[in-house]
Amino acid sequence: MNTTHTRRDLLKGGLAVAGLGVLGLPEFVLPALAQGEVLVPFTDLPETFPAPGVDRRQLDVRKIDGPFTPKDQFFTTQHYGHPEIDPAAYRLKVSGLVDKPQSLSLDNLRGMRRVELVAGFECSGNRRPLQGLSSNAKWTGVPLRAVLDQAGVKANAKEFVFFGADHGKEEVEFRTQKYEVEQQFGRSLPREKALAPEPMLAYALNGEPLTKHQGSPVRLLVPGWYGVANVKWLSHIYLQEDQYLGKYQARWYRTLRGEMIDGEVRWKESAVTHMQLKSFIARVSKDGNRHKVLGVILNDGTPIKSVEVKVDDGTWQPATIDPATNSKYSWKLFTYTWTGATPGEHTLVSRVTDVTGAVQPTAEALENKKTFLEDNSQHPRKVMIA
Repeated sequence: MNTTHTRRDLLKGGLAVAGLGVLGLPEFVLPALAQGEVLVPFTDLPETFPAPGVDRRQLDVRKIDGPFTPKDQFFTTQHYGHPEIDPAAYRLKVSGLVDKPQSLSLDNLRGMRRVELVAGFECSGNRRPLQGLSSNAKWTGVPLRAVLDQAGVKANAKEFVFFGADHGKEEVEFRTQKYEVEQQFGRSLPREKALAPEPMLAYALNGEPLTKHQGSPVRLLVPGWYGVANVKWLSHIYLQEDQYLGKYQARWYRTLRGEMIDGEVRWKESAVTHMQLKSFIARVSKDGNRHKVLGVILNDGTPIKSVEVKVDDGTWQPATIDPATNSKYSWKLFTYTWTGATPGEHTLVSRVTDVTGAVQPTAEALENKKTFLEDNSQHPRKVMIA
C-alpha cells in the first residue's frame, strides 16, 4: 500500500475544470491535489474500488475533485435494474385523490417554473469502509408542489405514493401463505412533506439531462432524505388516504433500535427518511511537510456548527468547511491541515456537530442498532506515513 497518486491521477475521469463555468464555480474552490501534492493511501482500503456492477456503482471518494459529482461517477444502486425510457414518449401520470388527473410529457414539465438546487445524498446502506454510495450534484427541475397544485389535491389525500418504471417479481408473505406478484418500485411521502417547498421533480444533473443510471428522464428529489426516497424513472404519482405498505417502504427500509424505556430495553422500528448527521474522511495527501485531510459531511439540511478531526489519541481539532459547498442540502467538504506527522501507522477520524447540539455518534453508541441502515457512526481511517 505504498502507491502514490499525483494531481493528474486524481483528475482522471473527474469533472473537468473547463466545464466549471457552466456551474458558476471558480477553479480555486476545487479540492483537487495541488501540483506536487501526493495521495497518502489508506491502509484499511483496497487500492482500487470495486468495478461497477449491473445494478450498483460506487463513487471512489478518494477522487473527489470538486463540489459536484460527474454524471458518470454518481453512485447508483437498484433493486429492479435500470429501465430504458424514451424521453419523447415519456408521460408522468398523476391520479388518485386529485381533482384533475394529469398525464405530463417531459416538455410539459420543462415548460413549468424551473428551479435549481444543489443537493447531496447517500444510500441509507452507505457505510464503512468505502462510503462510496454518496454523491452531490446541481439538480434542475420543477417543484413537486407545482405539479400537485395543477392536479388539485383533495382534502382527504394523506399519502402521496411515487412509483418508478422499474419493476420485478416479488414474493409477498402473509402468515403461512406466499404470493408472487409483479410490483413497481414505490415510496411514499406524507401530505405535509409532499406539499412542502423542497421536493422537486428533477430532469437534469449538473446542467445535462439525467442519465439512465440517474433515473432518466425524471426522478423525484427529496432534499435532506436518504437516496431511497428519490424515486428514479418516476412514472406515476398516486394520492391516497391509506398508508402505503409496499416492500421498499414498509419492510426493507426500516431501522431497528433498542431504547431504554422505564428501565427496560424496548425494540423500536423506524422508517428510513431524513439523513442522519454524518462525516467521514475521504482522503489524506502530502504537501511538503504538511498533510491535508479532506472530508465529507452529509446531513438533512440542519445548519452545521462544527466539524473536527482527531489523530490517534490526540484532542479534537477544528476543521474548515469549504464555503463553496456550505449550502443547505449540499454535501459539505471540509479540510484539516495535519502538521508534525511521524513515521508509522496513524488513525484519523472526524466528527460533526449541528446547531441543535446533535453530535455524530461513535460506533459504540450505535451498538443498540441491529440493522445496518443509517450507519452515521464516526469512521476511523488508517494511513501509513513513511
